Amino acid sequence: MISKCGYIALVGRPNVGKSTLLNKILKQKLSITSRKPQTTRHAIRGVYTKDEYQMIFVDTPGVHQTGGKEMHKLMNQAALTALYDVDVIVFLVDPFKFNEEDERVLANIKKHDKPCILAVNKIDKLADKDALLPTLEALHAKHDFTALIPLSAKTGKQVETLLEALKPYMPEGPHLFDEDDITDRSARFLCAELLREKIFRLCGQELPYATTVEIESFAKKGKAFHIQALIMVDKENHKRMIIGERGQKLKAIASQARLDMERLIEEPVFLKCFCKVKSGWSDDMRTLRQLGYDD
Repeated sequence: MISKCGYIALVGRPNVGKSTLLNKILKQKLSITSRKPQTTRHAIRGVYTKDEYQMIFVDTPGVHQTGGKEMHKLMNQAALTALYDVDVIVFLVDPFKFNEEDERVLANIKKHDKPCILAVNKIDKLADKDALLPTLEALHAKHDFTALIPLSAKTGKQVETLLEALKPYMPEGPHLFDEDDITDRSARFLCAELLREKIFRLCGQELPYATTVEIESFAKKGKAFHIQALIMVDKENHKRMIIGERGQKLKAIASQARLDMERLIEEPVFLKCFCKVKSGWSDDMRTLRQLGYDD
């Protein structure tokens, strides 16, 4: 049996379901998700291995309009540079909304001589599937896509069809990861992401986007991992939002994050969380590099 291994970029504007799709493919949680745009801030590689095929998916931050803070520029850069080093591109779109940000992603795809599959997500929300046909025809006319696959990242419908469509573009070569590996990211990085996800989910519309997480210490002591995390915010009122009345919001965030960390590490976790104000961190390149945003 000849082994095959290749890279696939998952690209699209914010909030179209790239991270949800990757998690469904891997059948476990790797990329964090929320209903808020720009939840994914780093390119994250997820490894899917089955039989002779190894597919290395690159889940990228959503490409959004230019301008803004240095963090947003680095996120765009991470998404668009991923297109250079892959064998095939999956362009994920929302059939209910195709806007200028989608057009910008497509314009960048066209700059690369790479096969591109158009994946139309969220079909589980359609009561009448025939109503989708005019939209699919209009989308397909925008580019010479190698395939058009309607799917649901949430339910998994047609995800196997996407995987089958990707197989012909996997070049022959040895697998780069062990069969049981699902990512090249460290447990430390993934724990920081899990905590950030809980902040996104539990702080509602109040959530300041100028919020990030740094794991200050990560060590196994006895039978448990002891993790100390710093939540960095831009303003004092942001800190009050995170902590909540009598510290109840921060306690709930840490409690939910700890449970996910224990599932990830498969060991007991003692988690301590602190919140600190660092004005302008998302526009400070030195801080962004320290936090890994330029990787």
